[in-house]
Amino acid sequence: MRPTTSTSDRFLLLVVFLAGVGTLGIEMVMPRLLAPFFGTSQPIWAVVIGMTLVYLAIGYRLGGTLADRNPDERLLYRLIAWAGLICAGIPLVARPLLSLAQFSLRYVVAGGFIGALLVVVLLFAAPVILMAMVGPFAVRLQIRRCEDGVAAAGRTAGTISALSTLGSIVGTFLTVLLLIPAIGTSGTIFLFATFLVLLGLVGLRDWRYGLMLLAVLGLAVAHYTLSSTIKSADCYNCTLLAEAESEYNYIQVARQSVVYANDTVDPRHVLVLNEGQATHSIYRLKYRQTDDPLDLLTDGGPWDYFTVAPYVYPNRDPASVQSLALLGSAAGSIPKQFLAIYGPETIIDAVEIDPQIVEMGREYFDLEDQDPRFPNYTTHIADARAWIATAERKYDVIGMDAYHQPYIPFQLTTVEFFQQVRDHLNPQGVAVVNAGRPASGDDRLVNALASTMLAVFPQVYMIDTRFSNAILIGVNEPVGDGVQNFTANAERMSIQALQLVMYWSVNEGRFGPIREFSPAQARYRPFTDDHAPVEQLIDGLILNEVTR
Repeated sequence: MRPTTSTSDRFLLLVVFLAGVGTLGIEMVMPRLLAPFFGTSQPIWAVVIGMTLVYLAIGYRLGGTLADRNPDERLLYRLIAWAGLICAGIPLVARPLLSLAQFSLRYVVAGGFIGALLVVVLLFAAPVILMAMVGPFAVRLQIRRCEDGVAAAGRTAGTISALSTLGSIVGTFLTVLLLIPAIGTSGTIFLFATFLVLLGLVGLRDWRYGLMLLAVLGLAVAHYTLSSTIKSADCYNCTLLAEAESEYNYIQVARQSVVYANDTVDPRHVLVLNEGQATHSIYRLKYRQTDDPLDLLTDGGPWDYFTVAPYVYPNRDPASVQSLALLGSAAGSIPKQFLAIYGPETIIDAVEIDPQIVEMGREYFDLEDQDPRFPNYTTHIADARAWIATAERKYDVIGMDAYHQPYIPFQLTTVEFFQQVRDHLNPQGVAVVNAGRPASGDDRLVNALASTMLAVFPQVYMIDTRFSNAILIGVNEPVGDGVQNFTANAERMSIQALQLVMYWSVNEGRFGPIREFSPAQARYRPFTDDHAPVEQLIDGLILNEVTR
């Protein structure tokens, strides 16, 4: 056996640990790179995790084979340095490649999955495979240098695996919690590229590989020179105002000019997240001049209908609506309408998990939660389910705006969750859910949510918006004929904004007027925390759209 110094052994083990940091760091960047174009739904995560495992399997096999043929430590460091250099090329080619894939597959319902699969194969295969070769290569080197030889193979392999795993844990949390929020996706990739090239350079001690550092620097300069934004605004007739990458989302704020039939131009700010398949908040700028609640309405978008939900109760007066809790508040479109219609003293607790969205709401959507004119408006940065479980107040309206396909948090679809919501309603309170449908009108998600709500609330009502969304209303107390109550309340309503939305609800729902959801219509067993097959339901919707 050829002995080696303990210093060399320790350095090799350090390299294994640091390579683990780099490998998982690269993996955690993958979904963030894909998010602006294909979103972060479960199928996209399946692509990322599945293909990473494929690359690791290939790398483990190739690394072991190569190490047996040529157990040269310098070769190991060359592999690491080349992995870093290849990583540095990813940001430069990713955006045009992702844009092309998104455009080519825009009209394919499963296009996000297919596009993400193709892009991950093309962009990340080489660096992840190269990094996966480090572990088995290090095992071979350590066994060769160990005095006990094969007798220490188990201990050696276990040590290498443990160090690589610990490095992977550090790489995961470092990337997600610190690097991406601080320096963005591209900056994180360039940082890991530099880190890997430096690691290889230290092991090689060959100045020629220092040229790789210059190449990484050149690629970074080219990337930031050629690309000032991640992508253009993801909405029709829009100009990008700001973009950001948070811990949870890729965020865009755009200025949109809507032109009506009479050629009137209506400028507004819109919030778009991730792949841009939906608008999450709208703010019509005209309201800044008029202070008229009518100028906050979004032409029948789902945000408009939360304010009219309480009127399924008989003889309901606007003065009786005094509080709102909104789970999934985004940039504050729904609270803004409540304040404009029901008054600045309205109690509003808005829950949003992404603090970056809230900050952009304050800057671009005139979010009022820090305005002294609205003393009872608070934004809580929290997970909706955890927040409602510990909330102390009861509300006239609890709204839930977190059900956009394919992002359906299963924990917000269950009997246990809706029971928590009902426990926080005033006697004549309502729970309001914005449930999305595909453009075809497939109502399976809507029906599943309504079926579950019906297991908790004595009656459930449905309002079809002028878009494809459905608004589901669960009442805390039986209301009798809620449709008749709603119609009668609409006839004597004096607030114009409520008059208009109630008119839409009765006369212009895309799939029908306001109606009660009866037990006979329920096609799904109520979802529970133990069994809520939301992903299976969404997969079925996607398959149905593909085969239409």
